[in-house]
Amino acid sequence: MTKIQKKTAERPARRSLPLLLLQTREAVMSHFRPLLREHGVSEQQWRVIRALQDGGPMEMGRLANICSLHGPSLTGMLTRMDQANFVTRSRFEGDQRKWIVALTPKAETLFDSMRSGMQLQYALIEQKLGREDLTALYAMLDTVIERLGGVPDEEAADVGNGAAPASKSRRNRPT
Repeated sequence: MTKIQKKTAERPARRSLPLLLLQTREAVMSHFRPLLREHGVSEQQWRVIRALQDGGPMEMGRLANICSLHGPSLTGMLTRMDQANFVTRSRFEGDQRKWIVALTPKAETLFDSMRSGMQLQYALIEQKLGREDLTALYAMLDTVIERLGGVPDEEAADVGNGAAPASKSRRNRPT
């Protein structure tokens, strides 16, 4: 057994980085889930709405990458969101295999109606953690994503028609 294997074997499960990150995600999301449920929006739908609100209309592959969603999952969800009149999908002018997704006025109204509740939850989290620690947490998470890598943009392009890349997961970042 190598030194690294021995250290890993000795580390308690509660100190497992993936487990800690999942527990952290659950602790954070527990602040937002009641508001999402109140408005009938799933966590994944909210990620899509939030990404499109922040970034404007975008190609499906980029949206899948930003939202950490697999292409087929995103395709099915966008179909339901389109039927509910939350998004529109149109063919990309330069490449008919790709789709551009945009928010509808109905989704923008939903976002606006949820904004104050979301801001309140962010304020509560900041109050509990402290501004300095929260700022440090954001910086550390950005560093982890940058250094360990996410899904490269080239792979995200493969999702434009709903296909998921064969080798890597899109679930590389927490909500």
